[in-house]
Amino acid sequence: MKVGLIGFGKTGKAVASVLLQNKELCLEWVLRQSTVLEQRSVPEFFGIPSDEPGLIYSSSKTTIEELLDKHPVDIIIDFSSDQGIYTYGKIAAERKIRIISAISHYKEEEIELLSELALQTTVFWSPNITLGVNYLLFAAKFLKKIAPWVDIEINEEHFKLKEGTSGTAIKIAEALDVEKETINTVRAGGIVGKHEVIFGFPYQTVRLIHESISREAFGTGVIFVAENLKNKGIGLYNFEDILLPYFKLN
Repeated sequence: MKVGLIGFGKTGKAVASVLLQNKELCLEWVLRQSTVLEQRSVPEFFGIPSDEPGLIYSSSKTTIEELLDKHPVDIIIDFSSDQGIYTYGKIAAERKIRIISAISHYKEEEIELLSELALQTTVFWSPNITLGVNYLLFAAKFLKKIAPWVDIEINEEHFKLKEGTSGTAIKIAEALDVEKETINTVRAGGIVGKHEVIFGFPYQTVRLIHESISREAFGTGVIFVAENLKNKGIGLYNFEDILLPYFKLN
């Protein structure tokens, strides 16, 4: 499957490096706002021998239409910003290109746009695309269903410069009917990302913890999603839709 990547910041670079190591996906191009590194290739940037083109383009000089005409892809993966969807969304949907968005925060306008695009193509969105944290969320919802009266605390830790409450923590809070204002937040050093859900039972405590050791975890998550979207039809999907079939008992 041919892949186009939107965004080449710290996380985008980590995802690109993982994609280059996967034999099932071919990184055709990267589109970013900056003109730095334009026309260089991602394999060259990392010093990795690869047959994949992975050319880097700037959206200020190349439109998404021009890029897709020259280098068509099967999937567009978005690690840019909440505004990135406006750059490629409609043209991708028109051309039936699958969309995988890993944007942490979307406003209502962008969420509505994703729903509109999902009427034409396969769209996936997860505020945190790591497999582990979504397994945590799935397990947490299951435990809350068993014991709806349990006390719940949510803790999240990230690097010092990260602004606002983690989108993943907010999603966990919404899923467990916990007020997002009660989420405990830590900003320190270079913590990639840690989420903890504490279930306080009488006489015992259950803790579900996920910690990203490096940003490459987002890359392995993308690959897992891409592989599981292959047979999905038109529509808007989340990680629960991907994981649920694995929990069906024979």
